[in-house]
Amino acid sequence: MQPQQVEFQATDGYPLKGHWWSAPDMRRGVVVINAATGVRARYYHYFAAFLAQNGYLALTFDYRGIGLSRPANLRQLRGCDWRCWGERDVEAALTLALSVAGKRPVMLVGHSIGGFLPGYAPSIRHVARILTVGAQFAHWRDYAPSQVMKLLLRWHVIMPALTAALGYFPGKRLGWLEDLPAGVANEWSFKGRDYAARLPEAEREHVAQGFAAVSAPLLAVSVSDDPYGTKPALLRALGAYPNAKKAAVMLEPSDYGFARIGHFDLFHSRHEHGFWSDALNWLHDGTNPWPQRRFL
Repeated sequence: MQPQQVEFQATDGYPLKGHWWSAPDMRRGVVVINAATGVRARYYHYFAAFLAQNGYLALTFDYRGIGLSRPANLRQLRGCDWRCWGERDVEAALTLALSVAGKRPVMLVGHSIGGFLPGYAPSIRHVARILTVGAQFAHWRDYAPSQVMKLLLRWHVIMPALTAALGYFPGKRLGWLEDLPAGVANEWSFKGRDYAARLPEAEREHVAQGFAAVSAPLLAVSVSDDPYGTKPALLRALGAYPNAKKAAVMLEPSDYGFARIGHFDLFHSRHEHGFWSDALNWLHDGTNPWPQRRFL
């Protein structure tokens, strides 16, 4: 399947790039796929092609500073943090999806921070369903206990130090995901237990109202060996959506015949006939395919 490259502008005019994935039968609706922090949209291309083959028009795109949407000089990308990605970039992607959907429903699939960012985007209130995978905002107290010290050192000591020295985080050279704009890296490193705690009081209320406006059904999925998407992390992120129709499930790797899955693997093509096929039940009609694993 050959996707069609698309260029569109974020709400502040920043140029974003991505791809449309389509097949002759697109009766089921439109799906926007939000990437994890520091992950190129191309990582989700196989999943997007799978959705297209099953009746959806899918949109993959890179946030500003990442992949196809990276500027020539990442150091000069100012004011770019998770809120910017949500309010400006995700909002633009949703607006684009809604504009082409017609009477078909628009849905969102978000991985890691991509499952939390929708609350910043005003148009998320027009989305029919949301599926998140390992979605959280990296508060260090929520990391898996066996991984806390390693992840603290990597993301909360080394990352901010290198970001301060270089003006961006050189993740690619380290083999730790993609390079990150300074604002995104620092937000990850210094995020508090309350997602809005570091905002000025007036902005905090505005952001909270945006999250509270989300009323769509939201199914949050993670795996028990995901060091980021733990139960406390999922619950902390879901707490920002007080009016969404929420459910959360914690899968076991053995549910799909694997010894390990972790934070990234569910979007690997090896899950086409397992997790991907099950996820279609939620996208098709809002049926939770894992009721036995539900904890919220």
